[in-house]
Amino acid sequence: MPELPEVEVVRRGLHTHLLDRTIIDVSVAHPRAVRRHDGGAPDLTARLRGARIVGTGRRGKYLWLRIAAAGGDEFALVVHLGMSGQMLIGGVGNPGHIRITAALSDGILLNFVDQRTFGGWQLADFVTVGGVEVPVPVAHLAPDPLDPAFDRDAVVKVLRGKHSEIKRLLLDQTVVSGIGNIYADEALWRVGIHGARPAEVLSKPKLATLLDAAAEVMTDALAAGGTSFDELYVNVNGQSGYFDRALDAYGREGRPCRRCGAIMRREKFMNRSSCYCPRCQPRPRR
Repeated sequence: MPELPEVEVVRRGLHTHLLDRTIIDVSVAHPRAVRRHDGGAPDLTARLRGARIVGTGRRGKYLWLRIAAAGGDEFALVVHLGMSGQMLIGGVGNPGHIRITAALSDGILLNFVDQRTFGGWQLADFVTVGGVEVPVPVAHLAPDPLDPAFDRDAVVKVLRGKHSEIKRLLLDQTVVSGIGNIYADEALWRVGIHGARPAEVLSKPKLATLLDAAAEVMTDALAAGGTSFDELYVNVNGQSGYFDRALDAYGREGRPCRRCGAIMRREKFMNRSSCYCPRCQPRPRR
């Protein structure tokens, strides 16, 4: 699943190409792509026709378009990318995987392409949480490390009060959003912490440094266009990111640690895996 940097790359592309465009027509090619929307395809397409895109937003791994209806009301078009969702401008990608198409003013065509059909579109109202306006389906998410509303000290306090492994908490989107398996491994490697270490035994300065490392690695990934391991993650122009070349931990099992030279290891974790250096990130004693 795309993580914060990949979703932010897509949001920026949408903002550049779609802002102030009017939606002329919308067609839904697969019902699963609108299964989260209560009114289904008829309601979603009817509400979007003739509306204008007046902004874009993101929190964690979720993005949305801010829509102004003809009557002046505003709502969100929340986009769930899922495992393989793509928002493509112009180019259709694989025609067999197009789930939704929107025709916009000035001849712009927006295709939602989703090979595995885990993603989709949903219309939702806005709600104010912590002084920030977000769509209702996103309201349960905590601010992410790149969000101006992110309070690092408050998150450190939450982490210190949890009796759980630190990596498990980094992946908890209600504690801190946007961090997935890739960037959790990268942040943990940067500060020399094993993901199985209990959060409650880590000092406040160490936890603060870890959160800073997560922000730094995601900023670095964003500058590189995100991390692409296959053709499923691309930006709005169909181009892949190249941060995978700079990864220090994720996917590097069996290779020398870039810092100390020890052979990187991989172990199972929550139906996925963790990559770490046994010397720089020693496993905690049971």
